[in-house]
Amino acid sequence: MSLYQNASDLREELSELRRALHREPELGLDLPRTQEKVLAALEGLPLEISTGKGLTSVTAVLRGGRRSEGKASAVLLRGDMDALPVHEDTGLDYASRVPGAMHACGHDLHVAGLVGAARLLADRRADLPGDVVFMFQPGEEGMGGAKIMIDEGVLDAAGERVVAAYGLHVFSTVLPQGMVATRPGTVLAASDAVRVTVRGAGGHGSSPHAANDPVPAVAAMVGALQTMITRNLDVLDAAVLTIGSLHAGSAGNVIPETATFDATVRSFSEDAHRRVRAGVERVVHGIAAAYGVEVDLDYQEQYPVTVNDATEADFALRTAQEIFGGARAIEAPRPMAGSEDFSFVLQHVPGAFLGVGACPADRDPATAPMNHSPQAAFDDAVLPDSAALLAELAVRRLDRAEAAAGDAR
Repeated sequence: MSLYQNASDLREELSELRRALHREPELGLDLPRTQEKVLAALEGLPLEISTGKGLTSVTAVLRGGRRSEGKASAVLLRGDMDALPVHEDTGLDYASRVPGAMHACGHDLHVAGLVGAARLLADRRADLPGDVVFMFQPGEEGMGGAKIMIDEGVLDAAGERVVAAYGLHVFSTVLPQGMVATRPGTVLAASDAVRVTVRGAGGHGSSPHAANDPVPAVAAMVGALQTMITRNLDVLDAAVLTIGSLHAGSAGNVIPETATFDATVRSFSEDAHRRVRAGVERVVHGIAAAYGVEVDLDYQEQYPVTVNDATEADFALRTAQEIFGGARAIEAPRPMAGSEDFSFVLQHVPGAFLGVGACPADRDPATAPMNHSPQAAFDDAVLPDSAALLAELAVRRLDRAEAAAGDAR
């Protein structure tokens, strides 16, 4: 039987695991209950398992039965494990039992799918010509957990640097259920966080001349930053700057001492990334000087652009088409403005990141609540697909590495 056919037999247990994870979400880098569930799900498999030092990660290595003595190729498969600080409003019978926390981005499906891939590959261990590294990662949602795991050695967990890495992400909207999409080059945007604090001198609202009002300076910055984006960047190499939080004062007749705003910046190339940061710094400091106020700018570069290796993206897409049929696997026409810390992995090794539609059958993917929404819902039906796709990518990539090594000899 094929891996895809075998994966269908795992549907029930993967669904049970996913729902157990969904009921008990955890945030950030410290996910002890999630780690416990993953370790229990992997128990009994022929894996070399280690856990993280700076975070509750799980790294599992499967040694192929046909690997050559000494050096052998290895492939990495990744699933992120953390939830979001969102209060769930889905009404599901397995909804989050943790107030203010929810698997609103589908990472519970990522974990279950990766466990399924480990089970499928363990059953075929004797036929594998190399090793597989399973990367169960905390802290994707803004904490940079992938970078920490890289620093702790996940890319070399099999003894040699992995030759390729693959990850996938489910979507509650946009893609129809079961549809797979990826593309060569930029697939997701870089993500930066900006906080600006403007400091003036407070006073009475009736006498602004006797104070130094920071509010007009902040208002000028907000407008000028939007103009800076549209007038300094190539429209075909665009960026997004959204100010999502703006605060000043506590009463209508009081001039505050400070005003602050927070923004997110998304860019789709390293050049645009650099230009946006330089533009933000120029605008903020220039307006502060013009208005005679002081300003503190905290510009945090969070995640770089997620860039698929062209060869690996083509390989991943062709693999998905051969497994599921050509109609269910497409090349995405453009990048998405979301960001991912799998980008750190792809800075070190070639690989591909793929999207999988997980919109429930009773919802329209064009209008369904999107990832991160309190109403976001994902269908367990895609779990066997995810497991089979990850496993098949590992098998075929190891076969390719073995063939290349044979040609070199």
